Amino acid sequence: MLWVKAFHIVFVVSWFAGLFYLPRIFVNLAMVPAGSVAERERLLLMAQKLYRFVTPIGVLAVGLGLWLWFGFGFTGGWLHAKTTLVIGLIAYHVWCGRLLTGFAAGATTKSHVWFRFFNEVPVLALIAICILAVVKPF
Repeated sequence: MLWVKAFHIVFVVSWFAGLFYLPRIFVNLAMVPAGSVAERERLLLMAQKLYRFVTPIGVLAVGLGLWLWFGFGFTGGWLHAKTTLVIGLIAYHVWCGRLLTGFAAGATTKSHVWFRFFNEVPVLALIAICILAVVKPF
């Protein structure tokens, strides 16, 4: 089980790296001037490649987490809270995909300021998840 836990941590860290950087690309996309087609296309390509790369990493992180859950059992309120946050992160990941589709279609109406706040969601989730997993407060 230690190998499973080690790889779970590796994939979680990698998934979070993508969840931190993809919305940052959205900030930059939202700031691109209307006439900068090359810049927009470059950022859009980066975002699409990152999303395609990070999605299977997220699936592996969740899959290994489920393996650990079934191996150790589902006990404690902290684990219920952590699982709720992970479900929220999955929804956030899917939302990022939909926002990316909107950028590709030229249909995004949100400002770069909105994306700056949106970018902080996984940071808050990471802090909460780490506290729950290490401290197990309840």
